[in-house]
Amino acid sequence: MTISDYIQESVALLSDLIATPSISRQEDKAADLLEARMKEFGLVCQREANNIWAIDPNFDAQRPTLLLNAHIDTVKPVASWTREPFVPQREENRLYGLGSNDCGGGLVSLLAAFRIITSMGKGASPYNLIYLASAEEEVSGANGIVRALPLLPPIDVAIVGEPTGMQPAVAEKGLMVLDITSKGRSGHAARGEGVNAIYQMLDDLVWLRNYQFERVSPLLGPTLMQVTMIQSGSQHNVVPDECKAVIDVRTNELYTNEEVLQFLTEKLSSEVKARSTRLASSSISLEHPLVKQLVGMGKQPFGSPTLSDQALMSFPSLKMGPGNSARSHSADEFIGIDEIEDAVKTYVKLLTI
Repeated sequence: MTISDYIQESVALLSDLIATPSISRQEDKAADLLEARMKEFGLVCQREANNIWAIDPNFDAQRPTLLLNAHIDTVKPVASWTREPFVPQREENRLYGLGSNDCGGGLVSLLAAFRIITSMGKGASPYNLIYLASAEEEVSGANGIVRALPLLPPIDVAIVGEPTGMQPAVAEKGLMVLDITSKGRSGHAARGEGVNAIYQMLDDLVWLRNYQFERVSPLLGPTLMQVTMIQSGSQHNVVPDECKAVIDVRTNELYTNEEVLQFLTEKLSSEVKARSTRLASSSISLEHPLVKQLVGMGKQPFGSPTLSDQALMSFPSLKMGPGNSARSHSADEFIGIDEIEDAVKTYVKLLTI
């Protein structure tokens, strides 16, 4: 097969995946389709829930193992689509459809690269390759990559095929969602009775608005906090006895989520609870051989503000895939056919000797 044949098969597969709705936690039909197609390609597949993977048939324990990962799930289509989100439409160089950019382009490009490299034989790559199509990435779900990783051989490094314009994202911000609660005492508003829980939280809200974390990453910038939701009160004439707010925290690689949680717990008078601390910031050393090789290929490492399955990986990883992050989760999403072709060629060049 020629590289053009692999590109044509990749575009055909992506078109079929677009036509198979795969909203997070509803990926079963898309997973069935991908598994069947991989078997048609002659790959030996394994599956756990809706996660599907194939291991290099030339696996050699003496070589480091590299994971090629992208996700099959999508967000729900937004209301402003002017096209049918589940109807693939090809117009000249573009393929439109929900999930085409995030993360279908990376999904099919990594698969094509895996097929090409493993077909070359044992000496073609310095790595053992594992291709993993993961589920529930958009919701960091329990049945996503965290369910599949324990079943794989030990991983030394990973490439995650999220849309980055094929530039390597060598660091990625983490996410922590906090619920904070202030307590007051209800009373009649007309008589000024009780303790107003909204007023109790005011000092915390002002502090959160003004505080700046000291450690600023050269790749990811500062750790950021935003109060994004607030709720209190039951009726106009009752002093509220409880006020709740939600804080969106985006950590750089210089802070752990646990560290920020402990710090905020000490600084705020309101009660602070984290929904989860597991979505940590991730990074890979600029001295890693894979990164140095990419720089030698003319690529520009950068830090990414968006979250991916990297947050759930315990090994070094970088994010690099076709497409543009700005198209993700937006109406009339598309991927360029030339972007897929460039991605496949770049992956193959990077991962072969």
